[in-house]
Amino acid sequence: MSGTIDTSKSINLQPSDRLRSQQPLPSNELADFIQETLALTKRLFIQLQRRPSTLVAGVIQPLMWLILFGALFQNAPQGMMGNDLSYGQFLGAGLIVFTAFVGALNAGLPVMFDREFGFLNRLLVAPLASRYSIVAASAIYIVALSFIQTAAIIGVNALMGAGLPSLAGLGVIALIILLLVLGVTALSLGLTFALPGHIELIAVIFVVNLPLLFASTALAPLTFMPGWLQTVASLNPLTYAIEPIRYLYNHSQWDLSSIVLQAPWGTVSFGTSLAILLGFAALTLTAIQPLLKRRLA
Repeated sequence: MSGTIDTSKSINLQPSDRLRSQQPLPSNELADFIQETLALTKRLFIQLQRRPSTLVAGVIQPLMWLILFGALFQNAPQGMMGNDLSYGQFLGAGLIVFTAFVGALNAGLPVMFDREFGFLNRLLVAPLASRYSIVAASAIYIVALSFIQTAAIIGVNALMGAGLPSLAGLGVIALIILLLVLGVTALSLGLTFALPGHIELIAVIFVVNLPLLFASTALAPLTFMPGWLQTVASLNPLTYAIEPIRYLYNHSQWDLSSIVLQAPWGTVSFGTSLAILLGFAALTLTAIQPLLKRRLA
């Protein structure tokens, strides 16, 4: 019939036309990655806002260590720690680094819970520009918390008579904390995707936590340790974060060639410590790449 309309051709063409009309326009992938990272970071801070006890406990605990340990050794002979330092002044740098280390070591727990509750699967099937935004958001969140805790420790330590480093020194402390947190956060996220559940991750955190504290120069100088422990402490990344910060507290004049540590294998300069921390962060971030590619695929 002349009035009959052949719709078979239009029916065959409509789905493809509809799909083409819904295709997103080309966009800047970097801008999309930043937007996704900021959105996921905002989610983590919303969770923190709903459970502020996490931040409060993270700030109060190192302050209690600082006050109680400082009081415990307040009658120690002046200069026992070298350079006429009180134990409170000596301990401050160790607590700054150890607090940042503990926070970064726990970085994988929110991702692990997202994985167990199924939210991570929803992210993995979402049209993200890059699934590495999940990792970047966790790193930004932990770095921000570490800076808050560090500021609290520095402030209380100053009120207790330890003084304040110079403005440039505070910037270097922030850089040291950033490098350490990035490296340890990478390790924590690697464990998150390698271990079967949060029980195993918490067990690893408990096993690693205190031994690394005592096998560093956070609580005692290297010269107080037996030979074998000096060797272990000189291989501990925490030591190379603690000693430059301690040097900044004790010396108003410093540069990259300043000697901050006398290790069993030789002297360590300020610049060498920063290079070791940079290498540690780069190594861990590189080491977890194959695992992340498999798990985020």
